[in-house]
Amino acid sequence: MYYKQYGNTDMKVSAIGLGTMRYDEEDIKAGRLEKCAEIPLYAFEKGINYWDTAPSYCEDKSEIVTGIALSQVDRSKVYVSSKTNLGLLNMGEHPTKEVFRRRLETSLERLHTDYLDFYHMWCMINLETWEKNMEALYGFFEEAKKEGLIHNIVFSSHMQGNDIETVVKTGKFKGMLIGYNALNYRFRQSGIEAAYKDGMGVVVMNPLGGGMIPQNPKYFTYLTEGTDLTVPQAALRFVASHKEITITLAGCTTKAHVDDAVKAVEGLREEPAEKIAEKYESKGVAFNDLCTGCSYCKGCPKEIPIPKFMDAYNHKILTGKKEGIQERLDWHWDLPREKAAECIACGKCERACTQHLPIIERLKEIAG
Repeated sequence: MYYKQYGNTDMKVSAIGLGTMRYDEEDIKAGRLEKCAEIPLYAFEKGINYWDTAPSYCEDKSEIVTGIALSQVDRSKVYVSSKTNLGLLNMGEHPTKEVFRRRLETSLERLHTDYLDFYHMWCMINLETWEKNMEALYGFFEEAKKEGLIHNIVFSSHMQGNDIETVVKTGKFKGMLIGYNALNYRFRQSGIEAAYKDGMGVVVMNPLGGGMIPQNPKYFTYLTEGTDLTVPQAALRFVASHKEITITLAGCTTKAHVDDAVKAVEGLREEPAEKIAEKYESKGVAFNDLCTGCSYCKGCPKEIPIPKFMDAYNHKILTGKKEGIQERLDWHWDLPREKAAECIACGKCERACTQHLPIIERLKEIAG
């Protein structure tokens, strides 16, 4: 296993981390939790020492399964992270420190541990969401850290690079968890670069684009050039090879998935994000009519978030289904498609597009 230093700490973490959102669905429903726990135990054998979990994963069983495994290994040799946010509040609950404490204590009990190495302020979609959670949660995080219940305060985000930079500048966090892959890297590149320069650890989720990359391998064969890797393995390697990225999470259902992830970082060679971007974008044809997320189209006079809409359109291209647009807008960007209808067809975005995409036409299609 290839190991990296987590930010400016002395922690040595595996370049591949175990994402525990993918335990076998049938086993979870049948209550075969011990069987599911074989996955983190096998990952540990293979040198993966970072396990990421959360409440609600796997029908709210992920922390329990992960805890079964954690109780069978040397706790000091595994770094465990979990998460919380305002969205987890039950009906009728108010965002008090007592509520958050109960939630944290539940996570600790499920995981059979006295502390979490990392606790995420979870799913920060935009700066507004982040500010609300900071106001309600950060004071509790600090208290829990002083008590030794959590060791590092971190955050999980779906924001674009410039917004991530804003959060990084606060100096409030030791690290972050961010969605980053061969489809969207230009959206978040400046954010991971800022975090790295600030001495933060950077953990990546969704390195396979939510399954979009392995499901559409013809678009991503360029990632495998010069290697003996499969497209999914190469996509993991693409992310892990970034000097700025500490850990690439792999969601594993089977032991074969663990093996694939481990192979992806064998003999890993790290490079700066910008160098990697230049290398892959020079291939050009690999992306065909997909938006690469460079964001040069930003600056719309009607303030339409064009990069986000073009990312959603990617999902129509890759899946062949028009509803892929709506799913991406709803579940990833939290963005109403009606905003696309405000386009005045000035052409500014199309003149700036490095892929020469028909942005105006796509916006009209998205608006319906």
